[in-house]
Amino acid sequence: MSARTTLAALLLATATAAHAETARGGGAAELLRAMAPDRADLAEFRWQARPVLIFAPSPDDPRYRSAVHDLETRRDALAERDIVVLTDTDPAAGGRLRDALGARDFRMILVGKDGGRKMDEAAPIPADRLFAEIDAMPMRRSEMREDGSN
Repeated sequence: MSARTTLAALLLATATAAHAETARGGGAAELLRAMAPDRADLAEFRWQARPVLIFAPSPDDPRYRSAVHDLETRRDALAERDIVVLTDTDPAAGGRLRDALGARDFRMILVGKDGGRKMDEAAPIPADRLFAEIDAMPMRRSEMREDGSN
């Protein structure tokens, strides 16, 4: 497994206690999971989900809020494409994945089910653009044929 894949795996595998608490209340926790700074394992998502990583300097960052709002309004489409959104809005926590990817400011990354980086932007990636990228992937096309949603 490449270092990039290993690092992506790390942050995606772990939800922080704060987001776990939010999860008990429902809502955004299903869509958003905070990445724990000390974990570097995406193994649980490989071949199961398409992680979207969002790094921001704070939860109040307007780019972060914009990206999250765009994704929250498209929950059904995220679920249909097996997308899991992982966030890191605390640079001071020293997240291993943040450091490995050099995400010092805002960054949004799409990781495929195969663990490879598919998109990597320093600005919010609109949901429609994420979906178009995913829907063009051979694995997704196969899923759509199997589901009869072609």
